[in-house]
Amino acid sequence: LRRLERRAERTGRPKSSLIERYLEEGLRMDEHPGIAFVERAGGRRAALATRPRLSVWQVVDTLKANDGSVPDAAHVLGIPETEVRLAMAYYVDHKDEIDGWIRAEREFAARSEAAWRREQEIAAG
Repeated sequence: LRRLERRAERTGRPKSSLIERYLEEGLRMDEHPGIAFVERAGGRRAALATRPRLSVWQVVDTLKANDGSVPDAAHVLGIPETEVRLAMAYYVDHKDEIDGWIRAEREFAARSEAAWRREQEIAAG
């Protein structure tokens, strides 16, 4: 409880909110071994436990970009097919959440590209 209190103080979040988050994430990790949750810009995300820098949304997005081919997505990402399948299983149970991350990331990329193009126009004179 002391650790929870310290965490709540550091993050400025109510203890009850942290308890809910840890309970939900713990249950999801029990249901989907191989998935962990990591803090990133924009919030906590489901990721591959063995590769915490690789979010589930990135695996799913790569899978979709490769016409659902697990071997092709695994090759592109440089990971075993079993890890692509872990992300797929999580996606099946949390489709709306993952689709939301994919949408948000695409929107961020579009805004970033538009800003870069404006900068290039200004630099070109």
